[in-house]
Amino acid sequence: MGKSVFIAEKPSVAEEFGKALHESFKNRKSDGYLESDNYIVTWCVGHLVTMCYPDKYDPALKSWRLDTLPFIPEEFMYEIIPSVEKQFNIVKSVLTRPDVDTIYVCTDSGREGEYIYRLVRQMAGVTGKTEKRVWIDSQTEEEILKGIKTAKDISEYNNLSDAAYLRAKEDYLMGINFSRVLTLKYGRNISSYLKTDKTVISVGRVMTCVLGMIVRREREIRAFVKMPFYRVIGKTLIGETSFDAEWKTSESSIFYNTPYLYKDNGFKDRTKAQELVNYLSDPLPAEGIVTSIERKKEVKNPPLLFNLAELQNECSKLFKISPDQTLAVVQELYEKKLVTYPRTDARVLSSAISKEIDKNIRGLCSYAPLKDIASQVLEEKSYVNIGKSRYCDDKKITDHYAIIPTGQGFGAMRGLSQTASRVYEVIARRFLSIFFPSAEYAKVSVSLNVKKELFSASFKVLSKEGYLSVMKNSFAKSQDSEENDEATLQALKKVKKGDILPVEEFSIKEGETSPPKRYNSGSIILAMENAGQLIEDEELRAQIKGSGIGTSATRAEILKKLNTIGYIATNPKTQIITPTMLGEIVYDVVDNSIKQLLNPELTASWEKGLTYVANGEITSDEYLNKLEGFVTRRTQAVKSMNNQSELVKLFNDFARFYK
Repeated sequence: MGKSVFIAEKPSVAEEFGKALHESFKNRKSDGYLESDNYIVTWCVGHLVTMCYPDKYDPALKSWRLDTLPFIPEEFMYEIIPSVEKQFNIVKSVLTRPDVDTIYVCTDSGREGEYIYRLVRQMAGVTGKTEKRVWIDSQTEEEILKGIKTAKDISEYNNLSDAAYLRAKEDYLMGINFSRVLTLKYGRNISSYLKTDKTVISVGRVMTCVLGMIVRREREIRAFVKMPFYRVIGKTLIGETSFDAEWKTSESSIFYNTPYLYKDNGFKDRTKAQELVNYLSDPLPAEGIVTSIERKKEVKNPPLLFNLAELQNECSKLFKISPDQTLAVVQELYEKKLVTYPRTDARVLSSAISKEIDKNIRGLCSYAPLKDIASQVLEEKSYVNIGKSRYCDDKKITDHYAIIPTGQGFGAMRGLSQTASRVYEVIARRFLSIFFPSAEYAKVSVSLNVKKELFSASFKVLSKEGYLSVMKNSFAKSQDSEENDEATLQALKKVKKGDILPVEEFSIKEGETSPPKRYNSGSIILAMENAGQLIEDEELRAQIKGSGIGTSATRAEILKKLNTIGYIATNPKTQIITPTMLGEIVYDVVDNSIKQLLNPELTASWEKGLTYVANGEITSDEYLNKLEGFVTRRTQAVKSMNNQSELVKLFNDFARFYK
């Protein structure tokens, strides 16, 4: 019987597999692999193989010329990355050894991890071996051994592999063809306009779409004209307690259907608001007749668990760190066995993990900040029915379930940075919160009629803390409630319809309309996840179906690249994102040449297509034919354009904002 090889994506992961196997390895890590009597453990260092640039197909393609575009190879070529050639040769020699009969593929459990191994396998010429895919959700010894035991034949992941190859081909074909054709067509004009030596226009399927979202938002803000409005407030008494009620137009109002209104609760002009105040103030105190009073309980459920996008958004808000910094932190937590796989789009648990979730909770009893809460969950057995709740749904999981603490790895805690420790706490609190009841609020809404004018007010007070007791981070600053409505709620308990409440004064409260908010590094990630829609409501986001723009594994890198090439700027303190002048220029170029690249829905549909390939719903050939057709048509269209002078006029429109 031959040896088994375990090939991981990174040396640190290989090390964990080596430990889990409990073998006595004879050689050193510096050899590029570890070997015992039964096993060999080796590793990639990320990608070892990449796609060849056009000049490898034909040296003449090294120079950029319009007559060589579009470039669509009949067969794609690949090459070893020179900087890691030594490790590739080690891996190749191990995988092709005659005494090796089984290869366990232990690269990251996702599309990109699959692609990394398949390229190595292809370039190393691996044949005649049994190949098994290890698919794990965390790097604990228990999970690694379980993954090895349940490893499936690699052929079961062929569809995922096809999708991975197609994703790379898509980025390659769009990047090579569109970047070259746009640079050749417009690069000289841009350089002339900016007074620079050379301009290379960099575009991509996801990157350009995200740039479009940021530029459009900036232009919406610029075009926004602030408008003042004036609301009328009535100070209402209930015994010793007072509260503010706000005027709202109604059919009985003297201002109903007049052109003076801003929406239905204010005026465009202060003089009209003053007219209403004068009318209502004669005499004072005025009589407010209670036309309705509604008392109800409002329930707020614990939020769904973190996927990577949600965690990146949360960390942007809490710690003002970028998505790629968040990913680096949570990747570290994963590699130190503290949390489960980070590059996930799912926000729920699988039915399998939910059956043994008490192990994760029990482990948290060793985590000082939450040991009492974890103990309470175990004592009350509130985890027992989690598999029947909205927090468990196999249909909403593609590769991995949500990011949760493993309940292990606490020995590594001392070596964590302050930010990493806090990110872990945020993940752990979100996890434990799902085992607690909903928070409940007592809510009262009251409406008053004053001289046939409608005034209303509503109040909300937390009556049962529920899961919110778990969500208070140890590092958070204590905050007083913005408004204490408890006294008002108590006073309103005795009020009923038909009662008369005195309104002792009326005043005008001035406001002004607000422009749209700029994206920050967290909100842009959420907008990418939801195909260009920035959906603030947590429950609504959970209902949105689709793959969005990019994937959990690539979104942070896309933002980082846009910053690096100077198309956007991210404020390091606030994480607010704005376009640069060059970014706006590229946006206008694309908008007037390959407009489809700026369409979030279309970009999301490409990602959805890759998911269809991974699920076996469409073939690789179908997808590739569609892709090649799109690239060919759009490249040919740009070659025939002659709109450079019109673009300069567009550049002039926004250039003043950068002086």
